[in-house]
Amino acid sequence: MAYKTHIEYFYDRVKQTPDGIFLRQPSGEEWQEQTWKQAYDEAARMAGFVRSKNLPPGSHVAILSKNCRHWILADIAIMMAGHVSVPFFPNVTGDELADLLQRGMVKLLFVGKLDPAVWENMKTRIPPGLETVHFPHYAHNAVVDTGTAWDEAVRENQPVQEPHIPQATDVWTILFTSGTTGAPKGVVLTYHSPAALMEMERAQNIIGVFKNRESVFFSYMPLNHIAERMIVEVASMLTGGSISFSESLERFVHNLQAVQPTVFMSVPRIYTKFRSAVVEKLGEKRLRFLLKVPVVSGIVKKKIRHGLGLGRAPIIITGAAPTPQPLKDWYLKLGIGLREIYGMTENAGGCCLMPPDGLRPGTVGKPLPQVQIRTVPETGEVLMKAPWLMQGYFGDSQKTAETLKEGWLHTGDKGALDNDGYLILDGRVNDTFKTSKGKFIDPGPLEWALAENTDIEQVCVAGQGLPQPIALVTLSESGKAADAPEVAGRLRETVEKLNAGHPAYRHIAKLVVMDHEWSTENGFLTPTLKIKRNKMTERYAPDFDRWYHKTGLVLWEKSGFKHM
Repeated sequence: MAYKTHIEYFYDRVKQTPDGIFLRQPSGEEWQEQTWKQAYDEAARMAGFVRSKNLPPGSHVAILSKNCRHWILADIAIMMAGHVSVPFFPNVTGDELADLLQRGMVKLLFVGKLDPAVWENMKTRIPPGLETVHFPHYAHNAVVDTGTAWDEAVRENQPVQEPHIPQATDVWTILFTSGTTGAPKGVVLTYHSPAALMEMERAQNIIGVFKNRESVFFSYMPLNHIAERMIVEVASMLTGGSISFSESLERFVHNLQAVQPTVFMSVPRIYTKFRSAVVEKLGEKRLRFLLKVPVVSGIVKKKIRHGLGLGRAPIIITGAAPTPQPLKDWYLKLGIGLREIYGMTENAGGCCLMPPDGLRPGTVGKPLPQVQIRTVPETGEVLMKAPWLMQGYFGDSQKTAETLKEGWLHTGDKGALDNDGYLILDGRVNDTFKTSKGKFIDPGPLEWALAENTDIEQVCVAGQGLPQPIALVTLSESGKAADAPEVAGRLRETVEKLNAGHPAYRHIAKLVVMDHEWSTENGFLTPTLKIKRNKMTERYAPDFDRWYHKTGLVLWEKSGFKHM
């Protein structure tokens, strides 16, 4: 079935509500607002510049920037000019950028809002012959002056008179995955993918974005991530909702409070940080007491929701990684039902979603309408089929053939449907490792159980070649602030409770508290904050045996804490 594409919905919005607010960019306490018509005019002139380069139709045009108004305008200009967007994470290394530009066959590059140190590492790796356009400067970010200035290109070019109207089968974008297990893969999505998924949502109201009288979106997760691209950019064009941006990490909470979006999606780590901030301010015992007082409880819940920036958000979603059940339970006490979403770039982010009136612990919700799910008996791998699957991996027919078989997407995740149709995930097929005793360990479920301890911020279960697995953890802010003996006691209790429910070969032999966090900057996390297991093994495997043979269940590795 041919659906109207989201860029056509954008054209319609410009005609129907030209003076409605589309984009809102913060600068201190001020917000620069741009209407649908103003956005169209600026993007059309940039599209005119792009067309002046006489690139072959469907050429690959990259975007390298943190989220901002010009990111959206550049994306619209690429579509209006009839080309394919190839956006990158804004914190890739110079070597990664050079590789992506080459593998993505990029003909033109938009460069924008970037951290100074990141840009210094990147700029020498851009091929000299590659045409570039740089966004206007964003305060407290790198001064990027490579190639043509955005304002100059807009000023000196006429708007395209006949903006491109794509066919549903035309390639819309190539999204390179975050690379948890190796080199990122370029997922090719046609315009049909967002169109089919959004028309399903319009008909079924599974998420609820078309129910809101007014849609207000807040954009801060990387816009090249499929969830942000779909639930913010594409959804705004279909609903007519405005998009507000975060100015910086330091201003994130302030901006979110000011916007109070109607739709909010985040990763578990952000929700964990929100909880830590509330607990740090009120104290866990005092909060529990206040929530038990009938009249006061409602006032406290309302103030906390507003303070988090979620005061008018009926749609609050968590995804990209499993969310610990105790974290969901904590939010539920505040009247906030975190709805798990399960998807990946390869299926345009659309696979399963938790029903708002049927939250089921231990699951990632039910398959969306038109989604079929089955599992491979031998491995437990989850296979799914839907009308919006990727076309394949760009330039990698072998990997495409391994991942797409007879219309079924091999997700790489292990799991099963329960009797009521909810999907239960049980880790990644390729994350499984073997102990020295020949037993296979699935780290995912063990990590999710350990993450229920609020003293733990990050966790990675490892230990290939050891008799039993070990767990490496970093502490949360509340864990760092507490007395070391108390933290050690709680960590020990968590491990002992976990071990009691498993056979001996799955027992966590040691829990090692690291003295440094894992981040995108030091290479341990992907841009979507997932742990790179290959990097963890490369860095820590030489220490596994030493840790395993130390005395004590909880170890403090090179930290300022007194050794337990």
